[in-house]
Amino acid sequence: MDANNPDLENFRKQWQEEVTARLKSRGRALNSTKKPGPSERAEYSTAAVALRHSVVHEDVPEPVDGISTQAYHDLDDNENEKRLGSDRTDPLLNSHDSNEPTTALEHYEKAIEREDQGNLGDSLKLYRQAFWLDAGVDRIYKNKHYPSSTAKIKPTNPNPSNAPATVPNTAPHSLDGPFTSSMSQLIASFSTSSVPIASPPTEGSPTPPCPIAHIPSEILTEVLLRTAIADIASFARLSRVCKRLAYLVATEDRIWERICHGLECGFAAMHYAWAATITGHALPDDAFEASEDLASTDPLDISALSLTNNIPSSTIHPFTHFSISLPLTPTYPSYKTMLRTRPRIRFNGCYISTVNYHRPGASSAPSNATYTSPVHIVTYYRYLRFFRDGTCLSLLTTTEPADVVHHLTKENLHSHHNRESMLPSAVMRYALRGRWKLSGSLDLLPSPPRVSEAMGGPKIAEPEGDLHIETEGVGPKYMYKMHLSLRSAGQTGGTRNNKLVWKGFWSHNRLTDDWAAFTLRNDRAFFWSRVKSYGMGW
Repeated sequence: MDANNPDLENFRKQWQEEVTARLKSRGRALNSTKKPGPSERAEYSTAAVALRHSVVHEDVPEPVDGISTQAYHDLDDNENEKRLGSDRTDPLLNSHDSNEPTTALEHYEKAIEREDQGNLGDSLKLYRQAFWLDAGVDRIYKNKHYPSSTAKIKPTNPNPSNAPATVPNTAPHSLDGPFTSSMSQLIASFSTSSVPIASPPTEGSPTPPCPIAHIPSEILTEVLLRTAIADIASFARLSRVCKRLAYLVATEDRIWERICHGLECGFAAMHYAWAATITGHALPDDAFEASEDLASTDPLDISALSLTNNIPSSTIHPFTHFSISLPLTPTYPSYKTMLRTRPRIRFNGCYISTVNYHRPGASSAPSNATYTSPVHIVTYYRYLRFFRDGTCLSLLTTTEPADVVHHLTKENLHSHHNRESMLPSAVMRYALRGRWKLSGSLDLLPSPPRVSEAMGGPKIAEPEGDLHIETEGVGPKYMYKMHLSLRSAGQTGGTRNNKLVWKGFWSHNRLTDDWAAFTLRNDRAFFWSRVKSYGMGW
């Protein structure tokens, strides 16, 4: 470009004048603390914009190969607004600066807002600043936005907006408030519900058939009863299908009464007196009183109590000879509550106790330094499986449950394995045979009761839920006796009667009639675990 171009010289002079005027106007603005308006900036930038357009017109090249270039001269010039230090302010930035949090509560509220937007970095920074200003800012925020959670104050006017009854209440509600509708009211609201029919898979397709939706309630109740007899867990899970089945499962007390009185998993399968000998043989009817205390017989002559194996298994059951009745009481107002909360033994699984303890080992170094002494972690398991005929199996081993529970059967007892056996079921060589009975209220005992009045004194009911187990000992002259208590482990409303807590463990010498107590320092409670291969435990 030619250095003597008069237009260029004029542009330079005008540019210098513009810069000088800008500096002077900025100085005046600082002195008077008054920002120039848009009209003032437009006055001194008009000449520069016009001259810049003229220069652009001169530098536009000629069309090449017939292709003309276009210049857009009607666009606004925003170069001045994009420069750093421009006097034009951004309204978004101004609003951001004016809304900057100052107190701890404002920082906390801003942090929650940023967190809802997904900006976790800024949210964490604001949280830190809020707690640095006030360590109790979270309580201040809760008292401000959720006052009902800290002070349960009943409002005097439930409808402060004075809205009509058909308009939803506009008063603020808190999720921390009490839930007014109870579970019984919720179940009662399902009484008019029906089994829903599935919607068509696609538009225009026929509705899939649902025969169960048209079954009368009487037949549907009978189907549910058969399901409960086959598997009570599957019957309970049917309440998750629809509202109609949930209502029948929760309110059809006839089904729960049948389960409570049944042999499948009800109290008719429980034994409240000894029903077999320790070796697993059945007791005759005239031997029940004698079996109350095995020590009253000849210590080494237990053949009198193991009279025969020809007695059918049904005749040894305590509830087959006498009709029983389970009356409802304030403790058990319904049969559903009775089945869930009354202590009972489960036959479709086994009870496992896992014991872990530490013991010091011998040091291999000749020095007395304690840091060279090893520490041994010892783990062993106790297994208990109960059978419907009043017998049980007890096993103490270091083998893990996955390798034991499927072999915990009478067919795999130690009499079928020698010490050199390498079969998977060889762990049962250490299993002990035994028998069990439950203690409970006298209303569960058959009439006439097993405890004869000839023993002297009135009938005394033991605490309900205690479990007595007698097993074989290390030799023919020894017997082990366990005293456990049925409890519930886990959350409230979950599985019940799934825990056995130790109350005592003794060894009885039949020759000398001596009792020795085992210490229970390391022993832990038993927890029930279902084993599908057991079925219903028949």
